[in-house]
Amino acid sequence: MRARKSLGAHAVVDAMTRSGVKRVFTVSGNHIMSLFDASLDAGVELIHARHEAAAVHMADSWARLTGEPGVAWVTGGPGHANAVSALFTAKLAESPVILLSGHAPQDQIGRGAFQEMRQAEMAQGVTKASWTASDARSVGQDVTSAIREATSGRPGPVHLSLPTDVLERDVDARGPATEAIAPRQTPLGRDDADGILAWLRRASSPLVLTGPSGLAHALRGQIDGLGDALGIPVIGMESPRGVQDPSLGTFTEVLAKADAVLLLAKRLDFTLRFGASALFASGCEFMQIDPDPDEIHRAQRALGGRLRHAVVADLRSAAEALKVAGASRSDCRAWRQDVEAAIRYRPESWDTAKSSQVGRLHPVQVCRPFQSVLDRHPDSVLVCDGGEFGQWAQACLRASNRVVNGPAGAIGASLPMAVAARLAKPNAPVIAFLGDGSFGFHAAEFDTAVRYQLPFLAVVGNDARWNAEFQIQLRTYGQDRAVGCDLLPTRYDQVAAAFGGYGEMVDRPDRLSAAIGRSLDCGRPACLNVAIEGVPAPVIERRPG
Repeated sequence: MRARKSLGAHAVVDAMTRSGVKRVFTVSGNHIMSLFDASLDAGVELIHARHEAAAVHMADSWARLTGEPGVAWVTGGPGHANAVSALFTAKLAESPVILLSGHAPQDQIGRGAFQEMRQAEMAQGVTKASWTASDARSVGQDVTSAIREATSGRPGPVHLSLPTDVLERDVDARGPATEAIAPRQTPLGRDDADGILAWLRRASSPLVLTGPSGLAHALRGQIDGLGDALGIPVIGMESPRGVQDPSLGTFTEVLAKADAVLLLAKRLDFTLRFGASALFASGCEFMQIDPDPDEIHRAQRALGGRLRHAVVADLRSAAEALKVAGASRSDCRAWRQDVEAAIRYRPESWDTAKSSQVGRLHPVQVCRPFQSVLDRHPDSVLVCDGGEFGQWAQACLRASNRVVNGPAGAIGASLPMAVAARLAKPNAPVIAFLGDGSFGFHAAEFDTAVRYQLPFLAVVGNDARWNAEFQIQLRTYGQDRAVGCDLLPTRYDQVAAAFGGYGEMVDRPDRLSAAIGRSLDCGRPACLNVAIEGVPAPVIERRPG
C-alpha cells in the first residue's frame, strides 16, 4: 500500500467505524470517490443501490431493524437532491439515518462550481440537523456529532455535506480524536415518574401511546416490557392513517373509552387528530413525556387544561424509569383484555372475501396465505408500502419485524427497504407488499438484490390503477370525474426476471399457494404479480354488539 498522509475522507470513515458502522448504502458519484477509496482501508462494506433515494430508504430500514444508525453516501448536486425526498420518510418514522453527501469544493462556491447547490438548506426541513463540513481537521468530529444527533432524543435523520476539498485535503493528522459516540440522554426524574404512575393508577381506563421509534428494534422490547410491568395497555402508532390504522383494529373504540392517556414520545399530530375532543371521552385527561420541548408546547396549545402535566425526557430513559418505579395493576386486567381484543378484531366477512371480478383476487385472498410463511421464523420481516393494497397487508398480517412507510405516507420505499431487511435478517423470510404504482419508483433495486444475492419476495397487488387517488376521486367528485389514475396491467414479474430475479403472474386464487412456494424456494429476489380487484383500503370502525 502506498504511503500517504491522512485525508479528510479517512477521518470520516474512522469516525463511522468508531461508532460501529461497518456497512454503508450508497450510489457512486464524482464527489465521494475519496470515501470509496477510504472504505477499502477500513473494511467498510458498500451496498451500491441504483438510486440515491433508495440508498436512504435502505439505511432507514437497516436502522429500524437493527437499532444501529443507518448511513447513506451520495454524490453532490442532483445526487443529493434525489436523496432528500427519502429523508422525509425517515424523519416521520423517527429513524436514525445519517446522509453524507458530497459537495462542490469550498473555494469554488458562488463561482458556478460543478453541481453546486445549497445542499444543507435543501435538507434542513426534513432532518433534525443539516450542515456543511468546513475543515478536514474537524470533519471526523462533524460525523461524530451527526451520529449523536441522529440517535439522541427523538431519533431522526441528519445530513452532513462534505466538500471535495475537505475530503481530499492532506493533513498531518486526523485532528482531535473522535470520542466514543453515545446518544445524549434526558432522564425522567423519580418524582415525575412517581407522579405520572400515581395519575395512571387513579384512572379506570388508562392508555399509554407511543410513536414510531417505540416500535423499532432499538426500543420495541423495552416498550413491550413496559406494558407488562405496569399492567396498562401500551399502543404504538406509526401509520399515516392514524387512528384508522387497519393494523390496530377498532382503535377508535379504545380511545373513546380511555379516561387517561400518557403520550410517551408520541406526537400530538394529525395521527391523533390533534387531540380533537370528538375522538376522546369528554373527561379524558392527558400527560406527556417527550424529548422535544417544541412538541410539548404544541400539545399544550392543542389540549389546554386537558394536559395535566408534561416533562422533557427521552423515550428509553422514561420507559426504564417508569418500569423501575411502577408495579403491575391487576385491577386493570379486564380493560387491558378489552383493548387487546379491539386491536385484534377483524370483520368475519374477511374470512370469505372474494373478488367480484373474474381473473382477479380480493386483497384478503392475496394476503392471508402469507401468515403461515411469516410464522415459520421468529425473526420474519413484513414490509408494507403505502397505498390501498399495502393497507390490506398491514390489516391482515403480523410478523416479528414490520417496516412500513410510516406517518410520512410516501409510497415507493418497499423494494429498497426489503433489500436492507434481508441484510439485517439474513436467515428469516422477508416479504414485501406493494401496489403496482409503488413498484415503479425503485424497480431497479431488483438489480441491487440480485448483485448482492439478497433474496426476498415482493408481492405486487396489480389493479392497473393509482387506487388510493382513484378512491379519493370516487368519493369526492364521482365516477365520471375520476382522471389520471389508470395504469397498464404491466407484467412486473417479467420486469423482476429481466433483472435476474424470479417472477410469476397469479390471477386465480387456487394458483397462489404453489406460486408462493416456488418464489420462496427459488433462492433469488422474487416478484409475485397478482391481479387484484381495486377495492378501497380497509376501515374497521367498530365491533358488532
